[in-house]
Parts: sequence; C-alpha cells; structure tokens
Amino acid sequence: MSASRGGSAAHAPGAGPTESGLSYAHGTSRTPLLGDTIGQNLDRAVAAWPDRDALVDVPSGARWTYAEFGSAVDQLARGFMGSGVAKGDRVGIWAVNCAEWVLVQYATARIGAVMVNINPAYRAHELEFVLKQAGISVLVATPAHKSSDYRALVDEVRPRCPELRAVHYIGDGSWDPLLNAAATVTEGELASREAELSCDDPVNIQYTSGTTGFPKGATLSHHNILNNGYWVGRTVGYTEQDRVCLPVPFYHCFGMVMGNLGATSHGACIVIPAPSFDPVATLHAVERERCTSLYGVPTMFIAELNLADFATYDLSSLRTGIMAGSPCPVEVMKRVVAEMHMDEVSICYGMTETSPVSTQTRRDDDLERRTGTVGRVLPHIEVKVVDPATGVTLPRGTSGELRTRGYSVMLGYWDEPERTAEVIDSGRWMHTGDLAVMREDGYVQIVGRIKDMIIRGGENIYPREIEEFLYGHPKVADVQVVGVPDERYGEVPLACVILRDPRDVLTLEELQAHCKGQLAHYKVPAALRILDSFPMTVSGKVRKIELRERFGA
Repeated sequence: MSASRGGSAAHAPGAGPTESGLSYAHGTSRTPLLGDTIGQNLDRAVAAWPDRDALVDVPSGARWTYAEFGSAVDQLARGFMGSGVAKGDRVGIWAVNCAEWVLVQYATARIGAVMVNINPAYRAHELEFVLKQAGISVLVATPAHKSSDYRALVDEVRPRCPELRAVHYIGDGSWDPLLNAAATVTEGELASREAELSCDDPVNIQYTSGTTGFPKGATLSHHNILNNGYWVGRTVGYTEQDRVCLPVPFYHCFGMVMGNLGATSHGACIVIPAPSFDPVATLHAVERERCTSLYGVPTMFIAELNLADFATYDLSSLRTGIMAGSPCPVEVMKRVVAEMHMDEVSICYGMTETSPVSTQTRRDDDLERRTGTVGRVLPHIEVKVVDPATGVTLPRGTSGELRTRGYSVMLGYWDEPERTAEVIDSGRWMHTGDLAVMREDGYVQIVGRIKDMIIRGGENIYPREIEEFLYGHPKVADVQVVGVPDERYGEVPLACVILRDPRDVLTLEELQAHCKGQLAHYKVPAALRILDSFPMTVSGKVRKIELRERFGA
C-alpha cells in the first residue's frame, strides 16, 4: 500500500501544540497522504491480497476475493466505457445496499466518471431535481424495494430529464447490455483512460439533506474520500484480517467512504448484511461471517441491543466498529463496549462536505474519552472552535462553531458557487454549523447545532446535554430534545421519549423529578411526548425539524 501499515500511527499525536490555549488543533503525522486515485489504490489491494475476501453479500450468498472483485470492477468499468460514458460524465446510483452498488462505486472511479449518490427515500420530485441538477446521463437503479417502485418513478420523470439517455436496473435484462458492452473495450483502452485521471478529479456527488429548499450536491474528489476512508480505517487498526459489517446505507459517506474505502484501502472485507437496516440480519451477518467490525448510527445499535434474543448471538469476533451519524449517547456506547465485545469501538464526527470525518476517538482511549467526546483531529486535518459571529478562535473550554480545513474539504457544491461560498470561507475553512467545545487535551465535544440551540428566556440550552442525562433514566430507551414555542420564555425544551418497555408509563412529573437537582432548572423539560419511533432520514439521523413542527404548534 502507499503508506505504512499497522496501528501505531493511529495513535500519533494529533492535537498539536497547546501552549496558546486556543481551540485549534492540527493533526500532525509522519505518514503522508495517499496520492492514488481510487482505481490505483484498488489495484494495490488486489496485488497484495488476491485470495482474501473483498466483498460478501450475505442475502444472496455471493462473495468475491480481491482478485475476483478487481476483475468484476474492470468488466463493469469497460461496460460503462463501451456504453459511451466519458471522463467527467455523471452516473447516478439509486439503489439500496447490494454488491452492484459497490461495483458501480469502484467502476465509475476507475474510468473518471462522477458517481452521483441518490437517496433511496427520494420520490419523483426529488429524483427529477437531482437528475437535472447533476446532469446525470446514465442511471443505475434498484427496480423496487419494499413499497417503492423505482421503475415507475423513473418512467414518470424521464420525459422531463433530456440528459438521461440510459437506465440500467440491477438484476434484470437492462443490466446485461451494460456488462456485454465490456467486450467492445480492451484492457489497454481502460488503462489509457485511467492514465488520464488525477487524484484531484471529482469522483462523487452526494446530496446533503437540507432542512429547507432543495439539497446541495457536495462534490468530492478521489483525494478527498480515499484518504478519509484510509485514515478512518487506519485509526481503528484495520488490516487484511478484518471483516467489516456495514448495515449503514452506501448512498451516504458512512457506508461508501468510511465503510467501503476504509476496508479496501487496508485489504479488509466488506460484508453486506441486508439491503436496508435490519437488526436481526445485522447480528446474523456478524455471527456468520465472523465480522471484526460493525458500523451504525446510535439508533441502529439501540435496536440491536433491544432485540429479545440479543444474548443468543455470538458476537465474540467483534473487536471494533464505528458509531457516528448523530450524537452518540454515553449509555448506549457503554453497552456496546460491554455487551457487543467492541472494546475498541470508535466515535467519528464529520459531515458530507468534509468527506466526512474530521475527528475520531482512538483505540487506546479510555472510556471517558470514547464516550464523552467525538475524539481528536485526524492526521492532515485542522480544526478550530470560533465565535460564529466574528470568526475569532476561542479559548479551549469555550463553546463556539467548529470549523475544519484540509484535504477532506469538498471541492464545492456542484454548479453552485454562491452556496459553496456560504460555507467555505476565503481561508478554505469549512463552517460546520455545529456547536463544539475543544477541551484542554484536544478532544472535541459536540454540544449541538447552532440551529438546534434552544434559547429560553435568554439562557442558551444545548439539547445534547439534556439528552445525555435522560438516557440514564431506567425507562428511557431513546430520547430527543427540541425547542418549542412558549409565551413566557420564548422557547422551552420538549423531551420526545421512546420507552424501553412500551407497557411502562412515564409522566412529565416523574421525568422532571429525575432532573431535579441534577440539571439547572431552565434545562428541565417543560413538556413530554411518548413516541413509538422518531422521524428519520435514510442515513439514520433524527429529523428534529419534524419533531419541532409536529409538537411546536
């Protein structure tokens, strides 16, 4: 591989000098960034570990060694070329997790096309917007999944999308012509195409789920996502011995960067447990494939831990994994470590626009750091906490906006320079919109979103702090706190709770009594709603805006 292996560099100092006392940290490292394209990096893995498993699709039972995976990627790459896909063309992927998704990811990268991830939850209006905004000429799609008929939705919007010239549905007759087109392109022609590519070329567009208006297409390069996947994998100590179970969606950075690229850049195996998240299928895959790593957002781990037969699964092969995507409750993290054998589990923090990870906990961190923070800055990245109004870097221990800079910051929003300029300043700092505190030891705590902060009678309240405390209540399985209007105080906190046992009864008075003497009076929830589930994005983030709209009237 392009950089030395092993776990030692993952623990290299990352916080930088602290003498200034300012909330700034630079991830120093003696190991250089990778200069490969994604295709070149895959070639290195195939050459180093041809006989090791690269990809296992548990639902179908299909599996590929690295040699077989490399051949399958090359065939699909030549198929795209043979069907007229040129360097820079946008190829859409609108599908649930499956082996073909992974093949499309690596095949498009190999020929210099730009893969556009399309959220499987999108309906016709949103699909049409993405097809037009990105200028997608070829679309790969799942024919249907659960109640979604993707074929019907494509047929509905296609007359209004003149640039869309070809659609290939995974697993049906339209897939065969794509593979057959490989016969018209030689290996030499594929190699010539690859020789034209730079690691700085755009390779991926991911649409961020905006809370208002249409989503924005974060445009990411080979250099962005290959290095981020590599360093995330290196930080949890991946080698060719690891097997990574990925119940998180591939359309999101968590799946395709931290998961797929994190695995292949270290020779590890990608394990697909199901087309979409299923707690039973996930634990079955871990047990059957002897996975060493498991990914998930907190709600996924909560669902797995709360299975009635959870204790019957053999999870002893697990040693690590990643919990990310939304704030990670301390109590859930402790259970994952204690009950799922994931002693080296890591928390990552990031956003699509930063490829995604900026900070991460380390394997040898103590439990407090691995449960109370989102880690410290990764190598070759800078982070700082600033006054959001002035941009001035704040002293450590002070809350402000987290900003990040380095190789991981996106190229920009696709074809939207004005919106790009709103979040990336002249110094190339990405404005995350997250409120954070950098501790004296360089570890970062996320205390909320600027837009989620509750202002009660002039007091700033960070929902995350209240949520962490309420997770300690014996009846609470999951909780989200949002601000709702109040005539006297302007806003007050509302606790939305999912109970551990649906037969339990939890009153507002009981919840407030639990908080009395433990939280400042203005942080104690003024209202309570008991829910069966939270509104979620496909990537597993709770839609707090929907909770505010539902209960804020």
